[in-house]
Amino acid sequence: MNRLLTEFLGTFFLVLSIGLAVIGGIALPPLAVGATLMVMVYMGGHVSGAHYNPAVTLAVFLRGKLPAKDVVPYWVAQVAGALLAAVLARWVIMGDRIDIAPVAGNKIVAALLVEFLFTFALVMVILNSATAPQTAGNSFYGLAIGFTVLAGAMVGGRISGAAFNPAVGLGIVVMGVPVQNIWLYLVGPFAGGALAAAVYKVQHPPDVVSTTPGGTSSGEPKK
Repeated sequence: MNRLLTEFLGTFFLVLSIGLAVIGGIALPPLAVGATLMVMVYMGGHVSGAHYNPAVTLAVFLRGKLPAKDVVPYWVAQVAGALLAAVLARWVIMGDRIDIAPVAGNKIVAALLVEFLFTFALVMVILNSATAPQTAGNSFYGLAIGFTVLAGAMVGGRISGAAFNPAVGLGIVVMGVPVQNIWLYLVGPFAGGALAAAVYKVQHPPDVVSTTPGGTSSGEPKK
């Protein structure tokens, strides 16, 4: 239960920051979002792995470091946190809808590619900075993850909306993004996360001990 609570809280504050930053029209919303993700990763990395993203959970499962029985509960906690944050941001705190891309004129293929490619980049950074044996026990993984989202949101926000996360995608749809775009935030991130898990396995031999995002051992050497 402590892991699910952590996933709920981390995803909640991530989506809440997106809603308040974008609806509120602050300068450089990607900076607020990247910083929020960074601190939430440091908050929960040693407890749940700090996924806060169903595509990350899928990748960690495919990588072999999350039991199949935990995948759906993680997804439920993440989506619940995202939806509660979206409702609070839109109807309770700000009282207005979100207005972000995909905007008219953007090709749907371009938006899908942005969601796919930057989710792939994000998950590659997570797997290599937070779970690889070579980086076990490091203190920079939160910065690496937060800055990846910051960079992706800055360059891709006007094209796709820069969710890179199915839970975030559901949240921004609740906050006002056209519901017909929701598939972009499901297909692109899940495909990007799955590919990242496959590429990680090519990068790293299967006969090493892996670690969870706090640097704590979570597996035995594979034979």
